[in-house]
Amino acid sequence: MLLQVLQLGTLDYATALKLQEALVDLRKARRIADTLLLLEHPPVITLGRNSDSQNILASREALAAKGVEIFETKRGGDVTFHGPGQLVGYPICDLRGFSPKIGAVEFVRRLEEVLIRACTEFGIDTQRVPGLTGVWTNSADGVRKKIAAIGVHISRGVTSHGFALNVTTDLESFKMIVPCGIADKPVTSMAQEWGGLENKENGKKLEMESVSQSITRQFGQVFGTQILWLESLESLLKYQSEPQPNQDTPLREPEDLKRMREELEITPRDDIHFA
Repeated sequence: MLLQVLQLGTLDYATALKLQEALVDLRKARRIADTLLLLEHPPVITLGRNSDSQNILASREALAAKGVEIFETKRGGDVTFHGPGQLVGYPICDLRGFSPKIGAVEFVRRLEEVLIRACTEFGIDTQRVPGLTGVWTNSADGVRKKIAAIGVHISRGVTSHGFALNVTTDLESFKMIVPCGIADKPVTSMAQEWGGLENKENGKKLEMESVSQSITRQFGQVFGTQILWLESLESLLKYQSEPQPNQDTPLREPEDLKRMREELEITPRDDIHFA
């Protein structure tokens, strides 16, 4: 199996949502392979299908003054915050392509495993909490803090939305909401657990690039996929998921994806590499 990975830098939530929708349609049509988008968002609050608007603590006026947008989404879960310093991952995967096939719950459990293993690489001890979704620190004082949130949407077997790992996120931003609707458990970040941006024990620095590499590596191991790093949206179409019958002409870039690429001002490039 193949997983295509594309890093998009910082991308506003509305554009990322349109991009996911376009890629989901392409995946359903088997025109692209499974794909993982990695990016950061400007400050935004999103509400899942099961969210309670009362879990947004700040007024709409206060949020607007801070430039924080609000979006209702189809993903599972409650209210969450995205912002700079948070690594967001959107896997566009066809669950029917895994062997053996996996369901929604197993997919979420595997995403948790990816995040747990990645945190371990950076010396941060994390775990699951029974009855809750996401990844939590396993602190010596018994106080569990949420370091990563997960919320997915599945349509005809194809996933969208995904996970958000707090790397260097400003934790003060979470005071605007009741994170995931859980009032009695605080949030944390990798930087918070380190006590800064550098590990005092080994001198390792906390950089978004290295965390992205770790997440991708662990995704490949947990899901049993080969990783293909891409440099542009256009490159997605170079590797079809499955050959299409009676296709005598080259695969053309769909107009919606072309417009999206132009809006993102991503220059088409041919260089790709395996990891």
